[in-house]
Amino acid sequence: MVWAIVPLYFGWIVNELTSAKASYRTALQTGFSFVWAGAHWSFQYMTSNPDAAKDFNLRIFLAVNVTVTVLTLIIGLAALVSGFRRRYPRYGAFLGHTRFMNYFMITIFPMQSGVLPWSWERFVAILAFAVPIWMLFHFGLMPFRK
Repeated sequence: MVWAIVPLYFGWIVNELTSAKASYRTALQTGFSFVWAGAHWSFQYMTSNPDAAKDFNLRIFLAVNVTVTVLTLIIGLAALVSGFRRRYPRYGAFLGHTRFMNYFMITIFPMQSGVLPWSWERFVAILAFAVPIWMLFHFGLMPFRK
């Protein structure tokens, strides 16, 4: 699991020390972080549920971890494509804001990796506390940015 979470922390620290302005470079950073985490979570899910690929049905998307993994991969791929094309989709400029996205991925990592059981209550709690804690880091690290 260290190989999966260390790049997220590294990306978050690098993003906190760079400009807050969204750019195509930051969209590439977001895309890489999201695809990295989504690939790790997909690998873990497939190794713990080897019959999932054979018995594929839409009911597996009702599981929180599968839904979050699929959304993470979709957002990551959209950010990567936007960064490479140097063009955001309509209403997609948020893909260039990596700070909050990396922080959010780190907060859900224990549940997605199976260390803690997933529940919708934990997901709502993370959403409730994500913004205040992220703002604390955002303003606390402001003196170190360019």
